[in-house]
Amino acid sequence: VQVEESGGGLVQAGGSLRLSCAASGSTLPIDGMSWYRQAPGKQRELVARSVPRRGITDYAESVKGRFTIIRDGAENTIHLQMSSLKPEDSGVYLCVVVFRGRATDFLYEGQGTQVTVSP
Repeated sequence: VQVEESGGGLVQAGGSLRLSCAASGSTLPIDGMSWYRQAPGKQRELVARSVPRRGITDYAESVKGRFTIIRDGAENTIHLQMSSLKPEDSGVYLCVVVFRGRATDFLYEGQGTQVTVSP
């Protein structure tokens, strides 16, 4: 199973970036896809998640109104549109995918993509 993130980069405060996550290599259905953020010296933070089967899309308070999860129809792909970026949004953004098995779920995450927001 592969989970691959892309779209990170360097942007000035107030700018925008769009991250993408694509999962492949499993025949199991995807139950949910989430974005986490890991900044140096800080705990990993759940930024946004999407669980279509349960009608769940939610965001961390710190990004509400600025970040949006976009699903373009491909079940194994998710995007994170980030706008009005702030320096505190900097970090490695990781995509976590939950595959739904018959008796248990399987979690996979990618290597992450670096987002750096300059003041």
